[in-house]
Amino acid sequence: MFKRVALWMMMNMAVIAVITVILKITGLDTAISGGRGLFPMLLACAVVGFAGSIISLLMSKSMVKRSMGVHIIETPQNEFEAWYVNVVRRQAEAVGVKTPEIGIFESPEPNAFATGASRNNSLVAISTGLTQVMNKDEIEAVIGHEMAHVANGDMVTMALLQGVLNTFVVFFSRIIAQAIASRGNSEGEATNSGIYFIVTIVLQIVFGFLAQIIASWFSRYREYRADEGGARLTSNRQMANALDALRRRPELNQDLPGEFAAFGFTGSLRDLFSTHPPLEKRIEALLAAERRNG
Repeated sequence: MFKRVALWMMMNMAVIAVITVILKITGLDTAISGGRGLFPMLLACAVVGFAGSIISLLMSKSMVKRSMGVHIIETPQNEFEAWYVNVVRRQAEAVGVKTPEIGIFESPEPNAFATGASRNNSLVAISTGLTQVMNKDEIEAVIGHEMAHVANGDMVTMALLQGVLNTFVVFFSRIIAQAIASRGNSEGEATNSGIYFIVTIVLQIVFGFLAQIIASWFSRYREYRADEGGARLTSNRQMANALDALRRRPELNQDLPGEFAAFGFTGSLRDLFSTHPPLEKRIEALLAAERRNG
């Protein structure tokens, strides 16, 4: 999950950068230069900002398939694949969504992710490493967690949030760039287009990373929601056991490569840019819910 989110965030920033360059080359950058006032500028920035997040969302499934080498299971080839496909289909029916594409990919780490442009156009995939360190009950809970992401529409929700963040990243980067490039100009207009363009790009990168702090905080909140959803599809105990399976293997919590580590578990969970809460807190929340429910 974590790598998938990171790839999506990086693609979003890349798309914004490409759009900025295209606007500069075509001369359309004047539409968001502030010459017509701040409100029209904000609207133009919103178009650019949401374009970046929407394009990233639409490309997310194909991008992850290629980068992860995901094998889509069309016809199960063994007992495990048949069980895996049945679990996904059953859970999709339980949460009221169309059965997603079901995949598996080669990786020694226990990874899993869900992605896609909508609830009914999604992909769920697990790694071969996941099948080696978890039993079927734990894997079922992992799948439930990912299916909860699909049912909750988390990718679309994150895309909308990212669009808002992109809007203000583009907006403020241009306001500051214009102020820097127009120094000495009594009319406040940018007199050095080269400086304006360079400063804009640099500030978009800087503000883009700052915006990810907000996006990551929201992602951590959604992870608790996905845990709750996974617990409803299985049980609080199964969900907690799945998380504990990783906590019992400390080497798996040390900066797992990539951004879609199973559940998105990385070594720097307490970092501001972490998209997932610490395992201990997630397990504690699940067990507390189990106690409340008797």
